[in-house]
Amino acid sequence: MSLAQRLRYWLAGSVPRPQAPSLSPLLETRDLQVRVGQGEAGRVLVRDLSLSVRPGEFWCVLGPNGVGKTQLLNTLAGARPPAAGEVRIAGVALADWSLAELACLRGYAPQTVHDAFATPVLDVVLQGRHPHLSRWHWEGVTDDALAHVALERVGLAHLAQRDVCTLSGGERARVALATLLTQDPPLALLDEPLAHLDLAQQARMLILLATECRVRRRALLMSVHDLSLAQRVATHALLLHPDGLTLAGPVAAVMTEEALSTAFGHPLRHHSADGRVWWLPA
Repeated sequence: MSLAQRLRYWLAGSVPRPQAPSLSPLLETRDLQVRVGQGEAGRVLVRDLSLSVRPGEFWCVLGPNGVGKTQLLNTLAGARPPAAGEVRIAGVALADWSLAELACLRGYAPQTVHDAFATPVLDVVLQGRHPHLSRWHWEGVTDDALAHVALERVGLAHLAQRDVCTLSGGERARVALATLLTQDPPLALLDEPLAHLDLAQQARMLILLATECRVRRRALLMSVHDLSLAQRVATHALLLHPDGLTLAGPVAAVMTEEALSTAFGHPLRHHSADGRVWWLPA
């Protein structure tokens, strides 16, 4: 969209919402490089990453602590620039989307959220609707209903009026997920959304996310440390190595004993039971 067109829509008080192609990749990277620091003190976390993420695909981002999963997700979300290469959302270079347009296409749930003010949980979840509203509009009945449904889906409907600052870590993580569901983007990036959840809630939230991919054809990238859970729900995996190299593709091709043991620097073995695979250190 040209600058003149955007200005015309801005003066009219609304911005047309972009539509993601139904079959084309929602996310693409071309020779992407992610780096932290400068000069000799700097380090390349990800080098020459090229991948395509399509509707209905559930990607798990794997790798040891400090390998660069968070920085990669920040880069894919547009929160930090790449050191080299390109990120494209719905076929368009990331930098060519306006912030409002981008927020309608991709959602991002960071690993930690800091709440500066006492705010009802429902109001926090309603923030997911802001990209869909024009400048002078408040949330309406439909927006409110979407937020209530999202809270119900993550099991927090009874906490709608609770002060968000009083929640436990696990409850706050589920509020972040409810906000993402309310935003309803075709592409979602989640940084360790299971980190603060108990085992039962991990299973419930994974089923919920997998349903978004399978039924609603959303695309998802999620960093996770539990290899067994990743194998259970993911369609694809992106494995990061400490030297910056990556391995990406279908789960069966990426999550092998050799590849995972090399990346984590420790022998890992898989065991099958009841049709499921469990990963354990040797």
